[in-house]
Amino acid sequence: MESQVRGGTRWKRFAVVMVPSVAATAAIGVALAQGALAASFSVSGQEFKVSAGKLVGHGFTQYGSLDTGKSLDGSEDQAHPVAVSAFNTAEITNMCQSVVTPIPFLNKNVTLKLTAGDKGKDVEASKLYIDVANLKADEAVFSEMDIGVAAGSATKGPKPNSEEYRQKHSSPYGFAQQADTATLTGVEQTAWATTAGTFKLSNLHMGLQWGSGKGIECY
Repeated sequence: MESQVRGGTRWKRFAVVMVPSVAATAAIGVALAQGALAASFSVSGQEFKVSAGKLVGHGFTQYGSLDTGKSLDGSEDQAHPVAVSAFNTAEITNMCQSVVTPIPFLNKNVTLKLTAGDKGKDVEASKLYIDVANLKADEAVFSEMDIGVAAGSATKGPKPNSEEYRQKHSSPYGFAQQADTATLTGVEQTAWATTAGTFKLSNLHMGLQWGSGKGIECY
């Protein structure tokens, strides 16, 4: 992604690099032997927005972690504290993901926006991990919820594995919460990473548009 901030960057090169990489992040399930693990890779220098009309998750765990990577220009190391929302399985209605990339030599922004699950068939995911920086929802309902569980002792949903502990991105003794099911409506969040064992996107649409902000991004 470093080439995006150099004065000699060409638009065609940006498009070739940007579109496949973001589409792959959003639309391709990452299969890992011990389940999805967001902290196992260096995150990009761009957080992204995700919204959903409704998310129904089965087997829910949430715990603290740390995502690490570089700034967008690659000049400095960065660390991002996150709340990892993990689900054994999830169904998502009216899902949207957007990311804004600055084009310095044009002094413009370009927004990539992806939508799915908006024509009567939900997005489906398994072993879904979302590394959340900020979240709000119109309503959140949890069933059989436990608050204050040690992360390593969670039993209802996915939990950190040994690699996150080895990297000291998460602690097995740290605070976590869990529930049999989690139902969130009117969801708006910013995130640094999403991984899944499988991610099935129905009615997928992806597009690029100059600019950013409300009406161009997901929200």
